[in-house]
Amino acid sequence: MPLWTNWSGRIACRPDRFERPQNENDIAEALSQPERSDAKVRIAGAGHSHAPLVPTNDLLIDLKALDGVIEIDSQRQWARIRAGTRISALGRPLREAGVALLNQGDIDRQAISGATATGTHGTGRRLQNFSAMVRGMRIVLHDGRVIECDTKRERELFEASRLHLGAFGIVTELTLALRPAYRLQEKLWLESLDTILDHIEALTQATRHFEFFWMPGSTRAACKSLEETEQAAIYPLGPEGERLAWSDEVLANDRPERHTEMEYSVPIQQGPECFRALRRMITESFPNLRWPLEYRTLAADDVWLSSAYDRPCATLSVHQGVDAPDEPLFRACEEIFRDYGGRPHWGKVHFCNAEELASAHPRWNDWWRVRDRWDPTGRFLNDLLATWRP
Repeated sequence: MPLWTNWSGRIACRPDRFERPQNENDIAEALSQPERSDAKVRIAGAGHSHAPLVPTNDLLIDLKALDGVIEIDSQRQWARIRAGTRISALGRPLREAGVALLNQGDIDRQAISGATATGTHGTGRRLQNFSAMVRGMRIVLHDGRVIECDTKRERELFEASRLHLGAFGIVTELTLALRPAYRLQEKLWLESLDTILDHIEALTQATRHFEFFWMPGSTRAACKSLEETEQAAIYPLGPEGERLAWSDEVLANDRPERHTEMEYSVPIQQGPECFRALRRMITESFPNLRWPLEYRTLAADDVWLSSAYDRPCATLSVHQGVDAPDEPLFRACEEIFRDYGGRPHWGKVHFCNAEELASAHPRWNDWWRVRDRWDPTGRFLNDLLATWRP
């Protein structure tokens, strides 16, 4: 069978069966065949996760063919979208209907279901993650049945599976909340790192979007802000830091360098001191690191396993190239993140066990209770997820 690898090439598996369904009937058939009735099932989107959420030795279902926008309601500002649709494919059709995603991240290569499954997010003190945008889902269950859930139908399933880790079934469609289309003005500048950290509250409140990137060994960091504007878009697009265009044309960037990444979200008030602790540790213990640390913000939400559940966050990311060992660096960083009450990003590297995850997430046991109700035999749990089961 073909080898599956994630985007970085660091995670791989060779499943016994590899399916590329064209529709829900294909998925139901793949799940219901007698010889596969006990097979563990995992779902592949764009493979942009740095965590081993996809690998299985049994049945891997690739959702690439389930793509495209099904319906857009511009007045009520929502859209139905097939689960395998890449975020990069959403900008134009939404914009032509006069709407846009509420927010998106620096990378737009992910499948929309993978982004919601892992709580992937963008940046902004008043902006939530992709999972918080979900207003409804269609899910193929372990026995091939299809169920729809939202705030009025199977409410508890909906609440738990907005961030689902691929553990409830196979999400085939998502209904996402939208907003009117908008343009962004981007600015990029260098500033003293100490000055940034001393004034981080004002900087993150001053514009819609503020983030900075610090290269180890430097005394300065690259700052970026994005602000909504009524000015006309300017084409051709300028380089990063000078763009003025529609949101989907400005928010995403090309990051082709292969890397692995760890990201934790800490309470917003802990962000500057956590970053200072990381800087001290990296300067002393990893002085040759040549990948940046990133600092962003994220609004609180009510998604059960969200890193921003019930609290606004600062999100801090550490990167390492795929040609270098990452575990010593990431374990040292993780110790600091935990000291500051951090929660790991589900799509990035972390080493948490079930007890540590339960301690970090107040709704952990509720999430598993609902998950086990809808998949009682654990068909959608791979080896990693099974170790987290209470």
